[in-house]
Amino acid sequence: MPEHLLRELAPQVLGALVRRYGHFATAEDAVQEALLAAATQWPEQGVPDDPRAWLITVAARRLTDLLRAEQARRRREDAVAARALPDEWLSPAADRQEAAGDDTLILLFLCCHPSLTPPAQVALTLRAVGGLGTAEIARAFLVSEPTMTRRITRAKQRVKDSGQPFRLPGKAEREERLAAVLHVLYLIFNEGYASTSGPELHRAELADEAIRLARVVHRLLPDDPEAAGLLALMLLTDARRPARTGPDGELVPMAEQDRSKWHAASIAEGTELVTKALPMAPPGPYCLQAAIAALHDEARTPEETDWPQITALYELLMRISDNPVVALNHAVAAAMARGPSVGLELLDRLGDDERVAGDHRLFAVRAHLLEMSGDLAGAREAYEEAASRALSLPQQRYLRGRASRIDRRGRE
Repeated sequence: MPEHLLRELAPQVLGALVRRYGHFATAEDAVQEALLAAATQWPEQGVPDDPRAWLITVAARRLTDLLRAEQARRRREDAVAARALPDEWLSPAADRQEAAGDDTLILLFLCCHPSLTPPAQVALTLRAVGGLGTAEIARAFLVSEPTMTRRITRAKQRVKDSGQPFRLPGKAEREERLAAVLHVLYLIFNEGYASTSGPELHRAELADEAIRLARVVHRLLPDDPEAAGLLALMLLTDARRPARTGPDGELVPMAEQDRSKWHAASIAEGTELVTKALPMAPPGPYCLQAAIAALHDEARTPEETDWPQITALYELLMRISDNPVVALNHAVAAAMARGPSVGLELLDRLGDDERVAGDHRLFAVRAHLLEMSGDLAGAREAYEEAASRALSLPQQRYLRGRASRIDRRGRE
């Protein structure tokens, strides 16, 4: 039985139960038990003709049991548990499919409630919509399972206390909440593609899950250019993953990667998505970043990279995004297009921005540009400083390796 089927159905089943009964946390427990029953029974009995309806029926029965127990403890009338299964579960398949899509999108909006912090939004999204277990999420973010359990429990409680109804928000609020949804998926992908800490350079399961969920959002909102742009950005970036590490797991910078290993199908899909999305409206941050990624991926060699156009796109991006990392990337692009002295001048302006002043990436970029300019002593010192600030072990090894390479050059 394909695991991806249960993972795809989990948010649909949870959404159906929450929409009918409410009780987000209790409904999630019921869905988890239904998924466990499916994982146990389907391999022997076969997958039902309508697996979603099967899961909803089992989960609803379990939810009824849980609600009865809860209401009995509180001496309340068993009103919710007496309800029958919703008639819509017996509706035509097309209607069920539409409801499933709506429920998944509503569930994403609910998990990205504005009362939650971004880490809580990420955790709740992975748990409720992604179908990941608490232990999996805890491992991915390098915290203990009890810590992640508390984080998710608090997030559920805040959603419950907010009184947010299970429905799509109004148009004005929907745009704001969609921005939060896309940001959460962006955070999940970034943590999967370039782990901020720990022994691994990337966590494929997180990047893959972010892409899957971005596909869901794009399928449900096909006319939203930023939803398309985010999916394109993920595909175009993830296409380079096979070439990003060497035989021993070491980091390989883009300029040194074997581009024949890049995933051509992902590049083609991402390029098509961003090409269609850009004319829809004034480009947003995800569309612009996807356009930059497409220019990198389309270059057959590092020398063919269109750095002037990439620089111009970063300048457009900086007009709509006050993000120091964007400014950092712009400095690199400007250096490649106009010379390292231009990039170093731009870096000097970033030194006063406390959001990035202590970040290892600032020192790594400075080191690279100093090396380009011929200041090997300054480059070595900056590489060492960057390595001391990096939290990811592969990044530390890479940066120290660059410093050692400069030492060898100096002795030759």
